[in-house]
Amino acid sequence: MKQVIFLVVALATAATAAGQEWEGDLLGVQGGVDATLGVSWESKYLWRGFDIYDDTSVTHILADVSLGDSGFGMSAVGHRANSSGFEDGERWDYTLYYQNGIFSGEPYATNYRVGWVYYNFPEFWSEEMDLQEGQAVFSWPNLLPIKGLCPSYVVAKLWPSRGDSFHADAASGWWHILMLDYGFTVPGVIPEIPEHLIKLHGELVYNGGVSPLNGQLNRGEGRLYTNPDHDFSNVVVGASTDLYFGKGKNITVTPSIYYQHAMESTVNRDSDEIWAGVSLKYTF
Repeated sequence: MKQVIFLVVALATAATAAGQEWEGDLLGVQGGVDATLGVSWESKYLWRGFDIYDDTSVTHILADVSLGDSGFGMSAVGHRANSSGFEDGERWDYTLYYQNGIFSGEPYATNYRVGWVYYNFPEFWSEEMDLQEGQAVFSWPNLLPIKGLCPSYVVAKLWPSRGDSFHADAASGWWHILMLDYGFTVPGVIPEIPEHLIKLHGELVYNGGVSPLNGQLNRGEGRLYTNPDHDFSNVVVGASTDLYFGKGKNITVTPSIYYQHAMESTVNRDSDEIWAGVSLKYTF
């Protein structure tokens, strides 16, 4: 379940993850009925290279349910800036997904996740601002000779939810994201937590000329119509760790820090960004 949350909150935290929310880690795909509620704070909200709330901190709210051994699940993630002036940019991401693995135990073992996302902007009374996306994540935990080093690949297609959308043409297009994750343990600092898993994350994003900001209001400066170049747009590196609490270790606190370098000013006018965050999740 932790892997699903990492996908939804770091490809929901493509930076993507940071792939952060998402587009993240498919290691250890497993069955069982799980539900997770969570809340997180980030000093900035960088989503696939874009600074969504212009250097303003953000609160994310998460609910995720996986439906037993079927591999199917659903989630809802809300994003809201912690300052006024960004109400029109408040967004809820509703995701239906299926995940599984093939070739278990082989060097080419593949974990995968396919999903459909509906991006809803509740401040708008109709669906003119809403977007949809199809996405697929592939991960190869045994491919590289270094234990804990896992490459992944994400492909995502975004499009407006209706023909008379406020968004311009650039709101429809493809992302390709190459990711590399590495996890290792270090001794804990208190007896209740004997060891920490440190997760290092890196990603390289190719933007096929698509922007999720088209049609959004830019703090009174009029409509924002960006037309990104078809090129590699940004790289992200970061680190996080999970701290488990509670009788069943079902409460997880995850501090994280990320750095992004943007190679395209059409995606982010600031070439370098650094942000930090912390999340609290409860699984039952």
